Amino acid sequence: MEKNKRDWPLWEVFIRSKQGLDHKHVGSLHASDAEMAIENARDVYTRRMEGVSIWVVESKYLHASNPDEEGALYESAKSKIYRHPTFYNIPESVGHM
Repeated sequence: MEKNKRDWPLWEVFIRSKQGLDHKHVGSLHASDAEMAIENARDVYTRRMEGVSIWVVESKYLHASNPDEEGALYESAKSKIYRHPTFYNIPESVGHM
């Protein structure tokens, strides 16, 4: 027996474009399973053949930090300036990094 469409889980969709190296969140959709989510994502978010890879993840498995706790979350990184190579001179011959 097929689930009622209202019971289908919400999926987050990430697409990697032909020009990009990373997947970017492009939207959400409801689907009964991962296979259907990928097929629907292809139809909805890559109609112009711009994507080369699709990731879908059920929304309930995503966890995010709380923006109100930003200070406590990132505070320890401020004392580690060696992780931010802003004081290095990069030769022009290197090009874009």
